[in-house]
Amino acid sequence: MESIILFAPLFGALIAGFGWRFTGIRGAQWISTGLLFVACAFSWIVFFQHGPETEYVQVARWIESGTLSTDWSIRLDRLTSIMLIVVTTVSALVHLYSFGYMAHDDNFREGEESYRPRFFAYLSFFTFAMLMLVTSDNLVQMFFGWEGVGVASYLLIGFYYRKPSANAAAIKAFVVNRVGDFGFALGIFALYFLVDSVRFDDIFAAAPTLAETQLTFLWTSWNAAELVAFLLFVGAMGKSAQLILHTWLPDAMEGPTPVSALIHAATMVTAGVFLVCRMSPVMEFAPNATAFITFLGASTAFFAATVGLVQTDIKRVIAYSTCSQLGYMFVAAGVGAYGVAMFHLFTHAFFKAMLFLGAGSVIHGMHHEQDMMNYGGLRKKLPYTFLAMLVGTLAITGVGIPLTGWFGFAGFASKDAVIESAYAAEPGGFAFWALVIAALFTSFYSWRLMFLTFFGKPRGDKHTHEHAHESPMVMLVPLGVLGLGAVFAGMIWYGSFFGHVDKVAKFFGHPYGEEQADGEIAVVWPAGVAHGAEHGGDHTDDHGEAKDGEGHDDHHYVFAGQPGEGAIYIAPDNTILDDAHKVPTWVKLSPFVAMLIGLGIAIWFYLVNPALPAKLAENQRPLYLFLKNKWYFDEIYDFLFIQPAKALGRILWKGGDEAVIKGGINGLAMGIVPFFTRLAGRAQSGYIFTYAFAMVIGIAIFITWMTIAGGAN
Repeated sequence: MESIILFAPLFGALIAGFGWRFTGIRGAQWISTGLLFVACAFSWIVFFQHGPETEYVQVARWIESGTLSTDWSIRLDRLTSIMLIVVTTVSALVHLYSFGYMAHDDNFREGEESYRPRFFAYLSFFTFAMLMLVTSDNLVQMFFGWEGVGVASYLLIGFYYRKPSANAAAIKAFVVNRVGDFGFALGIFALYFLVDSVRFDDIFAAAPTLAETQLTFLWTSWNAAELVAFLLFVGAMGKSAQLILHTWLPDAMEGPTPVSALIHAATMVTAGVFLVCRMSPVMEFAPNATAFITFLGASTAFFAATVGLVQTDIKRVIAYSTCSQLGYMFVAAGVGAYGVAMFHLFTHAFFKAMLFLGAGSVIHGMHHEQDMMNYGGLRKKLPYTFLAMLVGTLAITGVGIPLTGWFGFAGFASKDAVIESAYAAEPGGFAFWALVIAALFTSFYSWRLMFLTFFGKPRGDKHTHEHAHESPMVMLVPLGVLGLGAVFAGMIWYGSFFGHVDKVAKFFGHPYGEEQADGEIAVVWPAGVAHGAEHGGDHTDDHGEAKDGEGHDDHHYVFAGQPGEGAIYIAPDNTILDDAHKVPTWVKLSPFVAMLIGLGIAIWFYLVNPALPAKLAENQRPLYLFLKNKWYFDEIYDFLFIQPAKALGRILWKGGDEAVIKGGINGLAMGIVPFFTRLAGRAQSGYIFTYAFAMVIGIAIFITWMTIAGGAN
């Protein structure tokens, strides 16, 4: 079953890409989409039927070179099964959605170009590469999948190859990701050098040793665990668009909207979060690296949220929202709450894919108009799309019943869990306040998008508004399915991801025990005898609360076991999960209050007093331009890297190519060679006595040289 999940998208890509002339265009679409739904169905079966244990499925022998031995194997544990349902569910629905969205595309000549089979082949190939990444059993296999999704993203972002902006965006994404991938590759090299293996089990077992090893890198001595963790995170920075390497993500919106939903919202950009969680046995021994991850994640969440406040392109607003939410995930992983990071990754996939596909439905209905300033009053024209976008907005802004922790839309459960974990790690620290402020900004720009798009009077081209129409059912059904996840995913799986230690440990296959008075840990699970059986009446409720018969906490459980025993590893002294549940009430209320403030400001700005935003932008012109131009990161990079590279290129072109190479060749061909040719020509007098004299002189020189050389010997 696992092999079918992995290879079904690959077969779909091959059939759609190379066999569409035999199957027909619609046949290629149906076959590739059908295979994705098969993979999706099997992924959900695996998720529900597979327990917390780790299993291995060997696909083939792969690379054998010296001590390097790697198989192409499927590592199946809870982390893998979570990613399987995320990737295949979103991909299958995006395939189905693309039937309607890509039916007629103005970027291609209708009837002359068969672009749809190529588009579906790229989507399926991307899905295969992503599945190869998340099922990997070693770092080499993961790196192949990592680069595979990079190639697929390049092809999909630049799918509209006649648009210079699309080509530039594809190149930008490819180049920026190469910077991060170089760090990832160095991390793999370092681990192989230190452990003599790239298999996860070997690396995890060696993690405690890495923490006690010093490694020389760039003429400086480093702690091996810290260095490896940092280098791996550099790879995650590029793929998951964290601050410094984030600039490719907004430009990637040049691709078709289904691409944005698949790659840049729900799957590829979460690969970095998955990498950090997968390598948690190493991260747990690298406190300085994880502190950097926390800081950069919080900075990214805040930065992207500020930029999203003023964007007018509907897809770019959601793109910066993605960037911000990825920052939340990295904060959770950085403070050691890996289950919480995966929880937000899981819920985010549903509501963010839903928002992107909803935006695509708006763009489709408005004849490919993307500027929200030209929308307005579309609530009645696009009623189903409006409902879908409303559910997605309620999810991303975190609407729910305060202090229940879990009763609300998906984002309410997972985002609040991240914020509480950040406070527990450092009460009142930078990460906590950055995330709370980002939550306020998220609420504002999300409701701003809704009000500008669906409320108020129509703006822009009157003809476009008159002909605005709801999307076909093939595009609306995926929105409905994703809506179910956006509503219920947080409530259903809250306890599994963010419950107390016993519930989370069992879900991820992590051993846990009860801390004794002498400091020792008595293993409770998977030792065999449930501790609660000795006390009668103890149980774990649906949301992970360890209770006794009277409803009070009965035991204090901690994580136990060794690195690699479970899908994630949490050290026994990592108490972030318990601490997060014990934060003050005002901390638990803070994201909800931030959401209400953002909603209130958005209502005031765009429903009560619509003229106010323009006045504020005019009065605060420098700040508005600073945010509108994305903190001038692109301009700074252009100044620091692009222009110097161009200048160096001009120097090598003018001084090297033109002056030295071209000048040398031309000088040799047009100066030196003709000069010696003329001299040689003068020696050709035509008289025999001249040639005889030259021969005599040559013989004399030869005899003289032989005599001197012989005498010297």
